[in-house]
Amino acid sequence: MKTLTRRSVRIVLLALTVAAIGARPAAAQWAVFDAATTARNRATAALTQLLEQLQGQQRDKFLAMARRLSALTNLRRFALTDVPRWRVHGSADFPFVQSYLDALNFGDRSGTAYLSLVERLAQSARLAQLPSAARRAMAARLATIDLADAVVIAGTNGTGQLRNGGRRLEIDAIDALEQDVVDPSQEQSTTAVLDKISGASLIGARQRQARIQLLAGVLEQLLLDTKQLREVDVAAMNAQLVTWRDKAAVDAAFVAGSGDALRTWRQP
Repeated sequence: MKTLTRRSVRIVLLALTVAAIGARPAAAQWAVFDAATTARNRATAALTQLLEQLQGQQRDKFLAMARRLSALTNLRRFALTDVPRWRVHGSADFPFVQSYLDALNFGDRSGTAYLSLVERLAQSARLAQLPSAARRAMAARLATIDLADAVVIAGTNGTGQLRNGGRRLEIDAIDALEQDVVDPSQEQSTTAVLDKISGASLIGARQRQARIQLLAGVLEQLLLDTKQLREVDVAAMNAQLVTWRDKAAVDAAFVAGSGDALRTWRQP
């Protein structure tokens, strides 16, 4: 019994000794320093901090760009309060040109209103019986009259259509766009702003198209004026050339006719 007790005591003491030795720190541990790993970690930390600062600056910049002008001032100050409207010709006060004034307000593709105001050109079958030179001169003058009618009809119709479209459609579109532009709401996204820009560009394109049409009408009128001036110059020059060419024969005929008249004339 004593031998068993002593053995148990020895086993307990041995276990306590081993546990005490395991609990003590190992004297063989060494601190390892790797310069490359440390430098890499420092560079990674510096880069991460730089990216964080850059993203913070970008966020502040985006917020500043996202702020609308309405946050700083009232956008109504940029709206026009007294916009000139399209002028409409009042046809009731001018009974003799009522149809033509309506054409200037609404357009007239057929030119009926204009043709009702001008004198009609008489038709003659003798035009085909004239000599070639005379027929060509008459045809040039008749062409000038037809060209003038065509230019006036096209210009009248274009002006009426532009006035009618601008008064009914374009001015309403501009007013609607103005209301959207001066809207002080902060909830509008960038897409809404881009849509406003697109709408303004579309209206501008329509107005440029109308301007081109008006300029084309002015150019047609200038071409007609140039043709008329050329015909006047040609007529004057032909008269001068014929005078130089037939001066001797005309003078002889004039002298002969005058002498014969003087010889045969008697007091009534």
